[in-house]
Amino acid sequence: MNPFLATVKRLGLAGLAMPLVIVLILAMMILPLPPFLLDLLFTFNIAMALIVLLAAVYTVRALDFAAFPMVLLLTTLLRLSLNVASTRVVLLHGHTGPDAAGKVIESFGHFLVGGNFAVGIVVFAILVVINFVVITKGAGRIAEVSARFTLDAMPGKQMAIDADLNAGLIGEAEARRRRSEVAQEAEFYGSMDGASKFVRGDAVAGILVLVINIVGGLAIGMLQHNLAFATALNNYVLLAIGDGLVAQVPALVISTAAGLLVTRVAGSGAEGDDIGKQLSTQLLRSPQAIAITAGLLGVMGIIPGMPHVPFLALAAALGYGAWWLAQKRRDAAAKPKEEAPAPAASEEVSWDDLQPVDTLGLEVGYRLVPLVDKAQGGDLLKRIRAIRRKFAQEVGFLPPPVHIRDNLELRPGGYRVLLKGVVVGEGEVVGGMLLAIDPGGARGKLPGTPGKDPAFGLPATWIEAQHRDLAQASGYTVVDPGSVVATHVSHLLATHAASLLGRTEVQQLVEHLAKHAAKLVEDVVPKLVPFATLQRVLQNLLEEGVHVRDLRTIVETIAEHAPRTVDPGELTSAARVALGASIAQQLFGASRELQVVALEPDLERLLAQGVQGPADALEPALADALMRSASAAAQRQEGLGLAPALLVPDRLRRPLARLLKRAAPRLRVLSHAEVPDDWNVRVAFTLGAKA
Repeated sequence: MNPFLATVKRLGLAGLAMPLVIVLILAMMILPLPPFLLDLLFTFNIAMALIVLLAAVYTVRALDFAAFPMVLLLTTLLRLSLNVASTRVVLLHGHTGPDAAGKVIESFGHFLVGGNFAVGIVVFAILVVINFVVITKGAGRIAEVSARFTLDAMPGKQMAIDADLNAGLIGEAEARRRRSEVAQEAEFYGSMDGASKFVRGDAVAGILVLVINIVGGLAIGMLQHNLAFATALNNYVLLAIGDGLVAQVPALVISTAAGLLVTRVAGSGAEGDDIGKQLSTQLLRSPQAIAITAGLLGVMGIIPGMPHVPFLALAAALGYGAWWLAQKRRDAAAKPKEEAPAPAASEEVSWDDLQPVDTLGLEVGYRLVPLVDKAQGGDLLKRIRAIRRKFAQEVGFLPPPVHIRDNLELRPGGYRVLLKGVVVGEGEVVGGMLLAIDPGGARGKLPGTPGKDPAFGLPATWIEAQHRDLAQASGYTVVDPGSVVATHVSHLLATHAASLLGRTEVQQLVEHLAKHAAKLVEDVVPKLVPFATLQRVLQNLLEEGVHVRDLRTIVETIAEHAPRTVDPGELTSAARVALGASIAQQLFGASRELQVVALEPDLERLLAQGVQGPADALEPALADALMRSASAAAQRQEGLGLAPALLVPDRLRRPLARLLKRAAPRLRVLSHAEVPDDWNVRVAFTLGAKA
């Protein structure tokens, strides 16, 4: 690397280059510049315009020159600064002669227009018309239409990218790159649409500067320096015209570059080249067109009164070119074609083609892709990581990762959660809007689209962001789409915690416990109970809503009862008794008061008689009445803000928990033995035999 560039990079000066250039350009409008420095800067302006033009010519795709709108602004600002600096010099020293503002302005005033200010004004006006009316207006219109069409085509392009990704044709990295390219394309044409206004303003400023220089110069030369009208006219008008032309020529070059860039249509294969190669390939594609053009020029060349030499010479050149292209095409057709290589034999199907089913999956519609794309500000991945961390801290084990992918079969705003390939929850959100959830006491109706909270089924309304304050003041809970999806995922994780606890998770739990209680683990698992029994006990606890965070107590309880029985149900009941304080606190907090639903003595006696059989069978009518009344009691408890819990004798807890699991899934069935001794019990509602 160049030592100078290495030093600049090491000192971190590269980031100061652009601010320094902008400050210097603006300083040129204020600080006086000598004629020599003006010559140098005008030459640099012309060189910069040529560099930009050639860069646009050799650009294959418009996005390859994505910095062009910013370059257009900087070059326009540079020209205006030079106009201000040169105007100052012209008005201050124009009386000394045509070279007062430097040799570049003098050369443009004498060489390009022959020293005739009338011709100079006409040439300047023509350049302004070409730049302003023809090139800039056309390029701006193309950029405007391209921006509109690009924005309209974005959903289709995103869907095509998603389809390729789902089909396995591209990977995640390539899909992200393509999505970013689609977004950059829309931003580029939108910027070009606005940047074309810079050139229009530059043309208007050039006209005003020319008029100001002429009028102000004549006034200063005749009134302050006592010059004759003819002398002042010769000096100031030529200087003003030279100043205008030296600015308009680079402006015309930059406008041409902008037109080339926005009219560029990138091709593929042989046409995926720069503009020169693309034009030569497409214009010279047909020898017949060139031959017919040569014939028409030849006919025009022999008409009496026409200039014979140019027409006939060009006709001969085009005729030879058409013959050469036709001969080249015939040679290419006669050349034997290379035999295409035989397709490689497809590989045999192997076990590697069998992909394992994800334990947890989240599929989203294409409109929800921004929620999971970090490049677009999506934070759903971060929220799901936080949900898994919170789940592990509360429930007691780390759930599997959630694999997120898009699915074109879903509605654009739809999503669904899969557990081992099976859909366990789905919903739909509206991007760019907020969900106002009625928790039960909200007042009034909100303007928006009615809906439901996907997690708990509460009535809700999708509202615009501007109605957030109104919704919150009316008692609604307002959440964004990402929070809706994250809350639903969190609820489903808690609901299906037992299914998430596999053999791998149990092994990891035991290994984690062994770090703190190695002897306990060694004595119990798998000496007294196998891993399968421990897993079943833990799953039973999770199915009943009991957290397994206190694994040490669970294993110690199993160690105490395992010599007598290895039945998972009995071990689960023993573990629940040992975890009684934890269960009570999980349901009722730290109040140390259990407000529960109880059974009337008659119903309790009937149930005790019904579960004496080996199948724990109840009379159908009694079971149906019990389920209906238990469901109503649970809803009543929740309506009062209490945890729905049913307190029953020890022998009834297991059969009633199985019976009421479907009718009242949120109702927790507790036994008398599970109630801690230092907790108070208050019966809030009683289930009767005739309920």
